[in-house]
Amino acid sequence: MSQSPPLFAVVLAGGKGTRMRSNRAKVLHTLCGVPMVNYAIEAITPLLPEKLLVVVGHQAEKVEAILPPEAEPVLQKEQLGTGDAVRVALAAIEEEEGILLVVNGDGPLISGRTLGELVERHRAAGVGATVLVAELPDPAGLGRVAEDAGVVRIVEEREASEAEREINLVNLGLYAFELPEIRDAIEEIGADNSDGELYLTDVLEIIGRRSRAVTYRLKDLEEANLVNDRSHLARAEEILRRRILDAHMRNGVTVRDPVSTHIEAGVEIGRDTVVLPGTFLRGDTKIGADCVIGPSTDLLDTVVEDGARVEHSVGRGAHVGPEASVGPYAYLRPGTLLGPEAKVGAYCEVKNTRVGARSKVPHLSYVGDAEIGAGANLGAGTITANYDGVKKSRTSIGDGVFTGINTNLIAPVTIGEGAYLGAGSVVNKNIPPGKLAVGMPARVIRNAPGKATAESAEAEDRKRPRTETEG
Repeated sequence: MSQSPPLFAVVLAGGKGTRMRSNRAKVLHTLCGVPMVNYAIEAITPLLPEKLLVVVGHQAEKVEAILPPEAEPVLQKEQLGTGDAVRVALAAIEEEEGILLVVNGDGPLISGRTLGELVERHRAAGVGATVLVAELPDPAGLGRVAEDAGVVRIVEEREASEAEREINLVNLGLYAFELPEIRDAIEEIGADNSDGELYLTDVLEIIGRRSRAVTYRLKDLEEANLVNDRSHLARAEEILRRRILDAHMRNGVTVRDPVSTHIEAGVEIGRDTVVLPGTFLRGDTKIGADCVIGPSTDLLDTVVEDGARVEHSVGRGAHVGPEASVGPYAYLRPGTLLGPEAKVGAYCEVKNTRVGARSKVPHLSYVGDAEIGAGANLGAGTITANYDGVKKSRTSIGDGVFTGINTNLIAPVTIGEGAYLGAGSVVNKNIPPGKLAVGMPARVIRNAPGKATAESAEAEDRKRPRTETEG
């Protein structure tokens, strides 16, 4: 039984992308949180090529920095066209026999299924080259394809005649070549065109005359959306965003308004979670089961555990514990960790702080660089003054602490377990456990009052049914 020839893959990612009107290389632009070039790499990976090369050129170091580990960058020192880019890639392949799959880095919608079919079509046809084509109702901006008796000819639109511009069959920039054929043909092409570049498309006629070239028609025209400008970028992202939302909904997530909901590619969401309108879930965000997220919530690199709800709020590198409640209009900054059933309420900001189980930061408070124990309750307007203009210091708040409204805690300071701070207190010294302190600066006046009433109210609050719009 004969063994199939090895497969080698090349992604072309060295160009500037002039029509993007950007200071950033085109393939660095992201769609749903992922650099454009990485979608092409992701589509190739299931084919298990012997080598997966990425030709880098413009802003090479930045492009290399975002490539996944399975991709091997090769440098095109001067951007002399797609033909020159393939020549650079061929120099990194020592093998003499095999198939070379060439994929453009600006085609983020191409699927692994289509690439696999292209390679199989090439193997079955026994030809020197196979090119992926599509028949589009509006072929503007793309190279036109003419096929005749084993010779495929591609004409770039700016160099096409009026008759050639009427052709709707277009080149999508994806090819399968026999290695010996592409090695020989690449040395014969010239730069006698308007750009003075080496066009990879010119090899098709050369190979066609020697060992035939054929086309393979794309089945799903949605994959034909190449990105050449910002309008194309938006169109491609819209398609990818819809695919991501559909996948989450098929996996048991309710998305109330897909049109206004943006979920990036790396986000994970558990079953029976409800995502409400105007929500953005980005980066390495992970949402558990039975959560309610939104409306109008923006979470980046944030973990939300089972049963929690986050409403009209922003999270950046935060961790929301099970059954916790956030918002409306809260801001959780990096390093925030909310324990089970903790609450951060309206117009609060929390940074680099651990909030213990069932503790509450209900409204209009800033808490930074702090440790809050279990069952504590911070009154409205409680502030941790953690920065003195030179360094940041921490505040420690024990279990069961109660602070009155407009309390200021001047770090570093420790509030002992069960302590009680009167409204308007300014605390610049440690408060012993179980004591009541009041004033500016706060001074201990007696033991703290009992908390039976507060604990009863909290228990009653936990009994109330939770809806999508109420924490």
